[in-house]
This record gives sequence, C-alpha cells and structure tokens, in this order.
Amino acid sequence: MATDRTTQGTTARGTTEQGTTDQGATDWETAAKAAGISVTPAAGHIGADIEGVDLAGPLDDARVAAVRAAVLRWKVVFFRGQALDHAGHVAFARRFGEPVVLPRRGSASPAAFPEVETTADRLELGGRFGMEQEEWLARRRHTLLRGWHCDHGARVDPPAFTILRAETVPPYGGDTTWANLAAAYAGLSAPVRRFVDGLRAEHRLGVGYQPRPGDDAYVRHLLERQVASVHPLVRVHPETDERVLFVNGYYVEQITDLSRPESRAVLDMLLEQVVRPEYTVRLRWQPGTVAFWDNRATVHLAPADTAHLDFPRTMHRVMLAGDVPVGVDGRPSEPVVGTAPGRW
Repeated sequence: MATDRTTQGTTARGTTEQGTTDQGATDWETAAKAAGISVTPAAGHIGADIEGVDLAGPLDDARVAAVRAAVLRWKVVFFRGQALDHAGHVAFARRFGEPVVLPRRGSASPAAFPEVETTADRLELGGRFGMEQEEWLARRRHTLLRGWHCDHGARVDPPAFTILRAETVPPYGGDTTWANLAAAYAGLSAPVRRFVDGLRAEHRLGVGYQPRPGDDAYVRHLLERQVASVHPLVRVHPETDERVLFVNGYYVEQITDLSRPESRAVLDMLLEQVVRPEYTVRLRWQPGTVAFWDNRATVHLAPADTAHLDFPRTMHRVMLAGDVPVGVDGRPSEPVVGTAPGRW
C-alpha cells in the first residue's frame, strides 16, 4: 500500500496518478495458472468469466487467492452453472471476508440465514410504502443515471464485496451492468484528475426522490432512518492503490465546497464518464449464475426492463464488510448521520 497518498507519481505498489497499476499487472494470470482455474476477460476494462471452480465445494487457499486476484483486476467476475444453496453461499463468502448482517431485510429473505438478502423484484417493489411498482420506480429514478450505484454507498464504510446468485430469472431481460470506476478515473484528462482529487461529496439515502402529494410513507421512512456520509470524490483502493472515481447516481447529494449548480455540472460530467460503454460489462443471468464484484471499485445498474413482464426474478445477495474510504490526501470519509464503522 502507498505510504504517501499525496504523491502524484508512482507509489510503492506501482500506482500512478492516472489510477492504473503498472506493477504486477499479470498477478491474476499467475494466480489462476497456479490454482488450475480459467479466467477469461469478458470486456476490455471490466468483467471476467471464471471456470474450474465449484463454489459449493471446499476451496483451497490457491483457488481463493486466484479468485480474489481476478476480482481485484477485473472488478466483477462471473461463475456459471453453480449449485449453491444459502449455506454454501455464506460459506463461500466467508473465504473472502466477514458477511454483513443487515438489521432489516426484504420479506423474501431466508430467516435461518441472516447474512443472505433475497431480492424478489415483483414481491418487494409492488405495494411498498403504499405505492405500486410503476409509481415507486418513477418517483425514485429522477434521472437516466439514477439507477447506477454501489451497495450501501451512503454508509461511512460501504461493503467491500458483493456476491449475488441467481435462483429464478426471466427468459429474457433482467441483465445487470457494471462500470469500472478506476478505469473511468484513469480516462479523465490530467487537469480534471487533479481537480477532482481534492474534492469531497455528501452521499445520502433518498437523494432525488419525488415526494407524493400529502402524506408520504417513504418520506417518513427516510426522515426516521437518515443515512449520510461525506466521502472523497476520489478514493484510494485499500488493496490495489488504484485511484477510484467514487461517484454514483443513487446516493451522491452534492460536492462539498461547490455551489449547487457547479456541483450538478461536475457530477453530471463524472457520471457520464463512469458509464461510458467502454468502461462497462453486461451480464445475461441464468439460474445458477453467480456474480462477485468489488463494491469499492464499481457501480452497477439493476435491470429496469422486467416490470412489464410476467416473469419472476429472484436473487440472493451476501455482502462483505468494508473499510472507511480514504482520499488521495489521506483523509477518511466522515459520517454525517445514521452510520458508524462496523455498525449495521
């Protein structure tokens, strides 16, 4: 890890100001070969398919190291045809960190496995807070970039990794897309990188929601359970030392120390940079597919093309505890309300 985060040149691990790593670039290949598994990149900047790993079986240290190296390099990896149940899902996750136990989960989540959160779109969205699904989505998604997010980004310590498995998926539609935040940062021009390196932004749950006329149960929910933190706009990845453009369309409220019009213009520019097609990868789910991503270096977009389809989509998620982000200047994120490191 770099010993001086303010350095604009190469750090101890080989990370440059552009956010790319010029040392150990083939570590993931070496680890995969040593473990006897196959890692095949799915796109130029992000995503890889891994074969030769049975997630339900025992994993030796070499395979765990190879999977971790692939996730750190490609940001999200995909396993196909896995026969995981809830117990196996949790056991696999524990090889890479400590699973998060959420105080509140959706009604479809398994009671016997508090680490697992089940998202069944047609069960969870319709009827929540007195709104049917179409109204719920319309009031939450105020911009085209609204859906892009990292998991629990308003927390002071967002999860480090997410492992999502598909149980039931529609025969078409329902894809998920991820974007590489390190590649997006590296793709900015040098003057813009220097500008954003020193900025911080407030991330808050419920940003952009359009209240209903009169009484609004979701507004009451937000007021009772506010969650907000101030994060660096560029965080330094704690394992790779890459500089990561820490923005998303779901939680970011405003860049601090900028006026609201300035903040909006800068955030729009950065979000458009993040979701450029060349920095993304898209997954077509099948039952038994597992996606494992670095929540510190990606944002993802859940599907919005299945609400009108009469097909279920049931997914199971385990998240692993993360650390408090640190900026290029060495300053950590700060809690504003409703969040504390390690307390869920």
